[in-house]
Amino acid sequence: MISAVLDACVLYSAPLRDFLLRLAFAGLIDLFWSKDIQNEWISSLLKKRPELEREKLERTRREMESRFPNGLVHGYEPIIRTLQYPTRRIDMFLPLPFMRRQNISLHSI
Repeated sequence: MISAVLDACVLYSAPLRDFLLRLAFAGLIDLFWSKDIQNEWISSLLKKRPELEREKLERTRREMESRFPNGLVHGYEPIIRTLQYPTRRIDMFLPLPFMRRQNISLHSI
């Protein structure tokens, strides 16, 4: 099975997000994200499209977490402090696949 961490730039796009979630729902891929990633796509989308309602985007987040309870990864923050990347931007999601392979703190909500 293919596993993928969905970054904010992927979740930002509703058609792409929906497509990937449908693949996961069909059991073709495993998807993962963090609260930081969820917060980033919602904040970025609201900044670009202020006419959107935060509650609708939060409902999307809750629905994702409800349908894919193992998708939310947490406990990765201490690992980030030990890794060094050229930008902070990639720090927040690169440890997630590593954690999955190492069985480190993958929890449902």
